[in-house]
Amino acid sequence: MQYKRKNRDLCIAVALPWFDPLSDHAIFPFYSRPPRLCYPHSSCGNQGSKMLSRLAVATPRSLSSSAAVSAKAETVKMWIDGKAVESKTSEYIDLTNPATNEVIGRVPKCTTAEMNDAVESSKQAFKSWKNTSVLTRAHTMFRLQALIRRDMGKLAANITLEQGKTLPDAEGDVNRGLQVVEHACSVPSLQLGETLNNVSKDMDTYSLRLPLGVTAGITPFNFPAMIPLWMFPLALVTGNTMVLKPSEQDPGAAMMLVELAKEAGVPDGCVNVIHGAHKTVDFICDHPDIRAISFVGSDQAGKYIYERGSRNGKRVQSNMGAKNHGVIMPDAAKEHTINQLTAAAFGAAGQRCMALTTVILVGEARSWLPDIVAKAKKLKVNADDCTGHHADSDVGPLISKASKQRVEKLIAGAKKEGANVALDGSNVVVKGYESGNFVGPSVIAGVKPNMECYREEIFGPVLCVMEAENLDEAIDIINNNPYGNGTALFTTNGVTARRYRNIQLLSFVHMDEGKRKGIIFTNEIDCGQVGINVPIPVPLPMFSFTGSRGSFLGDQNFYGKTSIDEESYPVSSLTGWHELLHSMEDGDSVLEIGRCTCRCTTPNGIPSIEIDQLISPSTVSLTPSHLQ
Repeated sequence: MQYKRKNRDLCIAVALPWFDPLSDHAIFPFYSRPPRLCYPHSSCGNQGSKMLSRLAVATPRSLSSSAAVSAKAETVKMWIDGKAVESKTSEYIDLTNPATNEVIGRVPKCTTAEMNDAVESSKQAFKSWKNTSVLTRAHTMFRLQALIRRDMGKLAANITLEQGKTLPDAEGDVNRGLQVVEHACSVPSLQLGETLNNVSKDMDTYSLRLPLGVTAGITPFNFPAMIPLWMFPLALVTGNTMVLKPSEQDPGAAMMLVELAKEAGVPDGCVNVIHGAHKTVDFICDHPDIRAISFVGSDQAGKYIYERGSRNGKRVQSNMGAKNHGVIMPDAAKEHTINQLTAAAFGAAGQRCMALTTVILVGEARSWLPDIVAKAKKLKVNADDCTGHHADSDVGPLISKASKQRVEKLIAGAKKEGANVALDGSNVVVKGYESGNFVGPSVIAGVKPNMECYREEIFGPVLCVMEAENLDEAIDIINNNPYGNGTALFTTNGVTARRYRNIQLLSFVHMDEGKRKGIIFTNEIDCGQVGINVPIPVPLPMFSFTGSRGSFLGDQNFYGKTSIDEESYPVSSLTGWHELLHSMEDGDSVLEIGRCTCRCTTPNGIPSIEIDQLISPSTVSLTPSHLQ
């Protein structure tokens, strides 16, 4: 459900379950186990899953020296004009396997000339792509979604290798992006214009949305397939072209996706890929031919890109950090709620902007802490490898050594500030992956709003536990936090909240207290996405990702109908015919329209109107029916 909040220009999404919240539910309800996968060049026996044509991927634990491998590892290519291009740069970033910290590739810091080539390629491609029929663009998206489904396993395996996600999480990453591609197939209806007849005497108005031109996408490491698929399919299907900069920490999935776009029929130059770090971001923010920027990532980078890009006259949409709260009422279905809570807090190793990082236990629910800790202890920390031996792992490694050190520092800091670290996943060691970036599920109880572990986005498998006497106190805690990405309420009255979801803040005279709770939470909470017994209330692509407050900068949110507005600009046209033409004989009918003189002629028996304008004359051919 998505609606405008009264008296505020703010769109929020509310996710409500289609099931009885008392029923049990799997920890990872959206993910299914993928088939047995194999990395290229590995020795596990399944040689049929070639994965990357540009990046040689090493077998996990097969390398002895990171420094030695760095010199041998193949470089990640750029993608310009529909082909993989080797960078001429002398600067590279090591691409590592988070489970082993071994170097598996080298990512170039592209030169300015190479980045200019990418923009110029997109600029030239736009000239013809913008005039491609909307049906042709939609058909291209149909083909792309079929190709992504075909290569789902390969994409998931690459994400596991470069990003560290478990295979189910990696496949979920691709699936959520795939849904946006499917949504893009409906562009003929999404991009419809508007008309209104007789706005004045003999005058009609119509409006339409035209593509912007060259756009840019800057994506984060935590969803290497989903976020690129938030960006370039919707840019392309609306007639734009895009220069994409994937994260330098896991660019493989984005490179595979643009190859699939070419196979789907996207013309060369419509989507190009460049690599790098700060210099590349500055280039995108400053280049005059780039009209709009889409960004997902950290607060610091998001604010910088929004300010610098906006200063240069570009549209910018920037999804940033978050601190998402789950509120557990005493009447919540206990087993179901704890299952959902642990999945949302520790899934994807906590490296997602919609992770449920903070839980507020209300009233008697405060006694649930030991059960939450016990459930978290059961989660398996491990790395999925090519044999599928660890396919039942729940928590994989963090993206880098720096991320691991930062998370462990925040856990240690919470102890010093007086919090109760009820479960400490620091210094966890995974057999066979001793050099990996692993942090086990951690639970910090007794958290206060002034503590660093609460103020900072941890971005790791850490759950902060707070307490509140009642729902009003819990709402105050959430609304006083600067972020507004999402939140969730767990209560057995969630079904009631769904039933009354359209009532909003009307009179509650005839409602019992339980019914009132769900509705008050939905309407008084100041977050862009609200779940009722749904821990991660991310809307499906027919709606929009509606993060708010400190979690988002920009005018239009990602995907959904708002993305069509973000990727296009409106044009309105007024047409006026101030009298009808009756005579069809050569030169007999002369019509004055504004500052134009129109003369009816019939060359070769074909009726036409010759328009003598102040600037230049032109001839508009009309059928007899137009002139009747």
